Amino acid sequence: MVQVPQRTAVRGPTFIRLLARLTDVDVPASRQSLPDRLSQWLDWSHAIALSTALDGRPSGDGLDGPSFGSEEEEECARIRGSLAQAIAGDPVLAVGDAEEGAADAVPDYAVFRQRYLTLQRRMQAGTGHLRGRLRDMLARQSVELARLAEVDSVMELALSPREQMLLAAVPALLGEHFERLRVASSGEASTASASAWLSGFRKDMQSVLLAELDVRFQPVEGLLAALRAR
Repeated sequence: MVQVPQRTAVRGPTFIRLLARLTDVDVPASRQSLPDRLSQWLDWSHAIALSTALDGRPSGDGLDGPSFGSEEEEECARIRGSLAQAIAGDPVLAVGDAEEGAADAVPDYAVFRQRYLTLQRRMQAGTGHLRGRLRDMLARQSVELARLAEVDSVMELALSPREQMLLAAVPALLGEHFERLRVASSGEASTASASAWLSGFRKDMQSVLLAELDVRFQPVEGLLAALRAR
């Protein structure tokens, strides 16, 4: 009896595990520690800036700013909720009744790709705005939190280009998933069965977008936690 090779179990955030499940690639676990991998992503100028932020002492100017309160919490929750609703309610990703009997009316994947990129831009703009706003507030709370704000600024500058490059590859991975589902359904006898794969794909794409939203909000949540502990 032929043994089917088992795919490596992928650990990590929901976003990574979802992509691993939807793609046809067996990704081995990295043998490098997180610090080792980060050291490969930071060039010498970023390393110097990070060292300066960690070892330096902020001047302490402007520490009389407004204190952190419920207004900032509510604004973060509002923007996150708005982005999640934009994903959940996107008309391109909605599964309509008409789709059940329209197996021949399969949209081109380019339509889905464009929607993914549009929603990615909205997420990037929303989280970037919040991250900058929370950093400004951190910098006005205390010398220690001002240092944390500076470190976060350096890390965003250093890692954001690589993050955007990696996230930009997600639509292509979903395109391969779309094509595999389409080809697999081409031999289905009934119209309902032949169109069911498209509904499944829409749900998969929504799940990936929502998981990416969680990843993009992690730095925001970290800054919020620092402000709450103040």
